[in-house]
Amino acid sequence: QVDVAAMVQLFGYVDVTDSGFIVAVLSITFNPLFWNVVARWEHKTRALSQVFGSPHAACYCLGAAILVLNCVRSHCFTEAMKSQPKLEGWDCHWTYYSGLAISAVGTLFVVSSFLALGFTGTFLGDYFGILMEEKVTSFPFSVLDNPMYWGSTAIYLGWSLMHASPAGLLLTAVVAISYTIAVLYEG
Repeated sequence: QVDVAAMVQLFGYVDVTDSGFIVAVLSITFNPLFWNVVARWEHKTRALSQVFGSPHAACYCLGAAILVLNCVRSHCFTEAMKSQPKLEGWDCHWTYYSGLAISAVGTLFVVSSFLALGFTGTFLGDYFGILMEEKVTSFPFSVLDNPMYWGSTAIYLGWSLMHASPAGLLLTAVVAISYTIAVLYEG
C-alpha cells in the first residue's frame, strides 16, 4: 500500500493556484499537444510543406518552433519552482547531487536520442514524408522506449530535486502524464 500521508504533506508545500504554477502546467501540457496536432495536420494536408516550399524546410521550422516552446516550458517550470517554498529537509548536498545525477542520465538519453535520430527524425519528419531508412534500435532505443520523452522527464525530476522543490516534483508528474498521453496518441 502507498502511504498517501507523505504525499499529502509534500504537496502541502505547493500552491496550485499560483499564476506561475498554472502557466507552467499550461506550457507543459501545450507542447506535446501542439506538435502532435501540427504534425498530424501536416500529414493530412501537406500545408506546411507547401508554405515553406519543401518538407525539409517545413520540418526544420516546426523543429525550431518546438525548441522555442521547450525553452519557454523550461523557463516557466523554473520560475514556478522558484516562486514556491523549498522542502528544507531536502535542501542538502545529497539531494542536490542525486538530482544532478538524474539530470545527467536524462540528458544522456535526450542527446543520444537526438544523435541517433537526427533533426528530422527527432522533430516528426515522418509526418512530413521524411522517412528514415530503417527503425533505430541502437542505444538509447535498445534500453528504453521513447528515451527522449523519459530523458526529458528525468531532467525535470533532477532539476526539481536540485532545487528541493515540491512544486517541481508535481510539475514533473505533469510532464510524465503529458508524455504518457502523447505516447498513447502517437502510437
